[in-house]
Amino acid sequence: MTLAFLAPAPGEALPIFFKSLIPPAPGRITRARALFLLGILGSLTRIERRAALTTLPPLALRAIREEWWWQVHDGQAEPEGDWRLWAIVAGRGFGKTRAGAEWVWARARDAPGARIALVAATLEEIERVMIRGESGLLAIARTHERPRWIPSRGVLLFPSGAEAHAFSAERPEKLRGPQHHYAWCDELAKWPNADATWNNLMLALRLGTQPRTIVTTTPKPVPLLRRILALPRAEQTKGRTDDNPHLPADFIAAMNDMFAGTRLARQELEGTLLDDFEDALWTRELIEKAREPDYFAQRRRDAESLEPGSRREAAFQSEAEADAASPGANEGHGPSAPLRLCATPPSFVRIVVGLDPPASTGGDSCGIVVCGKDEDGVAWVLADLTARGLSPEAWARRVAGAAQEWGQLYTGVPARVIAEKNQGGDMIASVLRAVDANLRVRLVPATKSKAARAEPIALRFETGRARLAGHFPELEDQLCALTWSGYQGPGSPDRLDAMVWAMTELFEKKALPRIRSL
Repeated sequence: MTLAFLAPAPGEALPIFFKSLIPPAPGRITRARALFLLGILGSLTRIERRAALTTLPPLALRAIREEWWWQVHDGQAEPEGDWRLWAIVAGRGFGKTRAGAEWVWARARDAPGARIALVAATLEEIERVMIRGESGLLAIARTHERPRWIPSRGVLLFPSGAEAHAFSAERPEKLRGPQHHYAWCDELAKWPNADATWNNLMLALRLGTQPRTIVTTTPKPVPLLRRILALPRAEQTKGRTDDNPHLPADFIAAMNDMFAGTRLARQELEGTLLDDFEDALWTRELIEKAREPDYFAQRRRDAESLEPGSRREAAFQSEAEADAASPGANEGHGPSAPLRLCATPPSFVRIVVGLDPPASTGGDSCGIVVCGKDEDGVAWVLADLTARGLSPEAWARRVAGAAQEWGQLYTGVPARVIAEKNQGGDMIASVLRAVDANLRVRLVPATKSKAARAEPIALRFETGRARLAGHFPELEDQLCALTWSGYQGPGSPDRLDAMVWAMTELFEKKALPRIRSL
């Protein structure tokens, strides 16, 4: 068998070229075609593939084994266009280091004599990760390439004559004087002296016609990273840990088991840049302190599709009554099992559903947040059932279902719904009661700014009088984006508004009955 399918197609004047062996030339086989051909090779049986590979010359076999451009996954592919900065902001294990090292090698091969800056938090990290690491510059050199690392000088010499010089963010003044064509900045979010280091580096990128920089970092809410991502001609690649197809499935599963839903997972595994805004009413630290175990995870999943009057609701309530009559009978089974994660989950004396209805069907989300007040007077966020793109009838059924389920289960009566009258007024109550005529609805006016309404609730979080039952990533993002100068996040803070309305109702002092003397 021969690899006839690797021959040039009609109209192709040039054979296959391998960029690590032959300088790039117009007409070289495209990546898409090469991947197609490699796919055919991979689809053969082992005997057929071995026979086919024996027909290839040694240089072609080496290229198949060593070439990067066909092994790269989507998040590691260099963007097209006239960019000056490429930032790969992704989770641990995404392949950021390999992408940065391959990009540096490509520049060294394409531009003999190029001067490249390697910048990290310390010189030790440059050598350990960027130079000698498993995905570092020495490890990924091709068979015929002999780079030379000189630690005493902090320079890596490439076969083409290009040089890469190491600079530590601990000594930003060292970047004064030297000039560079390109730069690779690793883990920028953990640099000391970050601004001074970055500014000196940018002033030193003045060689060649198109200086470029690649930044590979795990996201952290540092001002420099946000400033860099907002620059013109900046391209950003985002990615999650599990986007890397080469990571063991067991590692991915273990990380999800240990950290799923946590702030650490969102930053280190999902590659999400979690902003902390100046003068925000909530901070990530405050939210973490207010977090409690999620006793209600299954109950929340059930509520997402519950509709009032449905047979599923009736069965749900019967099961809850059976649980109450025979504690432990269904231990570990059915929707009530998560309530026994802790020996003493809170008991609630009052449940309310906060509602922030959308202005239109295709607009913002409909904020629906369930909150409860326990016997000690502490308010809890129990569920965030916010949804987008629902018709008025659909979100009304969702709200009524949540009020029925959560209210009946914990207090024996349907929960009250609290909604802002400024957004639709009496129409909101009409839509809700068209679904459930007995639904208790209270409309409240928005007479203050969002920050002024939310301040008392934020204070309750600070004093331990308000808590989160589990993780609510989207709601938490909105909480941390509310500042005294306004909401700084994207879109509308529908989840935040719904939560504030619900908790305000729970903390509102009720007038006690008094006997008036005559």
